[in-house]
Amino acid sequence: MVEQVELRFDHASRAAQTHTNLSAIRQSSTGLWVAGDETATFEHLTWTGDHYGDQRTFMLADYVALPAGPRDEADIEGLARANGYLWLVGSHSLKRRKVKSKDPDKGPERLATLIREENRFILARLPLDPRTGLPRRGSVLSGAHSLTAHLRDDPHLAPFLALPGKDNGFDVEGIVVTPDRLYLGLRGPVLRGWAVVLELRVEDAGKGRLRLSEPVRKHFLSLGGLGVRDMCPDGNALLLLAGPTMDLDGPVRVVRWRPGDKRHGVVPADELETVLELPYGVGCDHPEGLARLSDGRLIVVYDSPSPARITPAGGVLADVFRA
Repeated sequence: MVEQVELRFDHASRAAQTHTNLSAIRQSSTGLWVAGDETATFEHLTWTGDHYGDQRTFMLADYVALPAGPRDEADIEGLARANGYLWLVGSHSLKRRKVKSKDPDKGPERLATLIREENRFILARLPLDPRTGLPRRGSVLSGAHSLTAHLRDDPHLAPFLALPGKDNGFDVEGIVVTPDRLYLGLRGPVLRGWAVVLELRVEDAGKGRLRLSEPVRKHFLSLGGLGVRDMCPDGNALLLLAGPTMDLDGPVRVVRWRPGDKRHGVVPADELETVLELPYGVGCDHPEGLARLSDGRLIVVYDSPSPARITPAGGVLADVFRA
């Protein structure tokens, strides 16, 4: 059963198109944390009784040192709230320039151009004030100590670090934090049909920095050729929003995985449970963010929402599922 709820944004966020580029969502003590993938901000929406609104915008650069400064986009693709912290992760991906319809003659040149934006290569941890629930100055894994720096010699993933995310290159799109470890879901690469989830641990390195405390572990999941578009905790299990790694509309589904004691290796299809088949549009309504609400329902937000999702009050409709 599908219900809908409005997420209402202020004028500045609508002008920045945050509401049409939502990529991550988590419940807070009073509403929702959300992030779009075109800015270096994250947002809080408060439950008002019939919609999420009263938006408050937070500049990520006010809380951690960003490699490229406060203005360049961070491409936040995942949010987690655990252990008294709010976590944010960038895509860690390169991007390829788009072909513009108004200037097709320059298309081949643009397709040959790759862009690296340093703010994308971050993992941030912000302590939440126990009284107000608001973030305080935190720590970041970035630069020479970034995740991709640790993977440059990895036999599975190193060859994909030089490829853009939408070309099946390395692309982080989901995060789950448990009491003792952290999981990152990759949209790409998908290796002969196997999606990749990374398991790692980080520790405080002082002076606003984080560092890996042990080598990265890799899990290879049989998601039918799909990659991970987001993740959220589900008791002792993880829910994976599985969707295309390339520039395709679907299929998209929610899959439950119970990591258990298996610390690395392959996860065959019979160890995964399909929870939901999600709707998606043609050129629109791409499911990008997934969270379990406190009442047990699942909320899904969409990138490139269809016009039918845009409300007269400047909001956007998210889907809520009982599953």
